[in-house]
Amino acid sequence: MELAGAGVASPLVDARVLAEHLLGRQVLLADGAGADFLPAYRALVARRAAREPLQHLTGRMWFRGLELVARPGVFIVRPETEVVAGAAIEEAQQVVLLQGRAPVVVDLCTGSGAIAIAVAAEVPAAQVVAVELADGPFAAAGENCERLVPGRVRLIQADAIADGTLSELDGSVDVVVSNPPYVPAEVVEDPETALHDPVLALYGGGEEGLEIPRAVVARASRMLRPGGVLVMEHDAGQGAALRETARAVGMEQVRTGQDLTGRDRYLLAMQPFL
Repeated sequence: MELAGAGVASPLVDARVLAEHLLGRQVLLADGAGADFLPAYRALVARRAAREPLQHLTGRMWFRGLELVARPGVFIVRPETEVVAGAAIEEAQQVVLLQGRAPVVVDLCTGSGAIAIAVAAEVPAAQVVAVELADGPFAAAGENCERLVPGRVRLIQADAIADGTLSELDGSVDVVVSNPPYVPAEVVEDPETALHDPVLALYGGGEEGLEIPRAVVARASRMLRPGGVLVMEHDAGQGAALRETARAVGMEQVRTGQDLTGRDRYLLAMQPFL
């Protein structure tokens, strides 16, 4: 099969998804397809074999059961980030259950808006704010928010780690969640990631990729209210360094959470009570 020969990890699944994308329905075989199906299908398969992401070919991607817009220039959400979003959702739910009020949740470096939208969908009481700098992702996030959780997410185009961004919320946020750029320099090995994910969303700065994640920790420590929690995705090898960063800015109950494969995947840290 062409996709298998090109090194695509799930060739049969991708072949079926492309067929269903063209036909607009679920299929086991391409039965009932029109005469124009086969050439169009072959063209899509050739693009996939050239390692163009499946999400770009279909124009959609999935996150915690939500169908999001996918297009070039917008970071493609990964399954491991669903675990990070889940941790943030649990923290927000605890505010509702234990304190009986609407939690304030800020998603820094929101990209497509996936995490912010998941929080808004799964914690209806939450007041959700999402920040994204780049034009393309900001536009996609706006489309996704409007379609999936209309009026529920306040979307801001700004530098997520700048001191002036959302400074009016400093000291009042219950949960800061972020999937920032964190990839160490020259570490990307997957050809689809290297060729098609935006550089701005990948590399965290510096040889270890820690410059932006450390800045997110510092910004979060100023935004969080006492008892508020930071949940931030990171590379599997960055856990110890980011725990140290969180402790250095005075955060407590610092630990590392794992993804579904058991790899270190996100930082959890609490702003201390006064």
